[in-house]
Amino acid sequence: MLWFDPAYLLFALPGLVLAMVASLFVRSRFSHYSRVPSARGLTGAEAADLMLRRAGVSGVRIEMTQGFLSDHYDPTQRTLRLSPDVYGSTSLAALGVACHEAGHALQHATGYALLGLRSALVPMTNLGSSLSYGVIMLGFFMHSQRLILLGALLFSLAVVFALVTLPVEWNASARAKAAMTETGVVTVAESRDAGKVLNAAFMTYVASAVSALLTLLYYLMRAGVFRRDD
Repeated sequence: MLWFDPAYLLFALPGLVLAMVASLFVRSRFSHYSRVPSARGLTGAEAADLMLRRAGVSGVRIEMTQGFLSDHYDPTQRTLRLSPDVYGSTSLAALGVACHEAGHALQHATGYALLGLRSALVPMTNLGSSLSYGVIMLGFFMHSQRLILLGALLFSLAVVFALVTLPVEWNASARAKAAMTETGVVTVAESRDAGKVLNAAFMTYVASAVSALLTLLYYLMRAGVFRRDD
């Protein structure tokens, strides 16, 4: 079975360890800077609203959603959803996260191509990921490298999605870091500290991409792609 294959562990463990370290790192950074209030005292929701208004972006709803660090921007509904720890908090951590999500709204408003590509990939990625595991397991059960390869190709959509996500998230953070100081949400020094939370969060996306890529390489190996024919 797949989960008893020692070779799989060699591919999976690095990504798993990196993901755990990144998750602990972002939680640590968020916890630390969530206890540091901003000088101006704007809440996360107010900061995001100010950032959007100063950029001339209207029609974006800002609402609270449940969950820890569940913050996200929904381009289909033009809605920015902030977790309770971000929506009403005046901490540097909350401002950084809120402005980052507002950065996605700015990407949408300005037609940032990679955000559009990522959104277009969502349904295909969900379908490909759902089908890939069943096809791959069937391939292992039937000892069929062709089925494993088909499953790997379906899974590759998740890898593409993870790789496209990297520049999208980096760009949103860059927009947030610039806008936070330009709009007066935070001082320059405070922006650097808020940016540390965003940098830590970005590492979780890097970990996800690395894990997905390593998993794909394992499937391709089991499909015989890297085998040399003498």
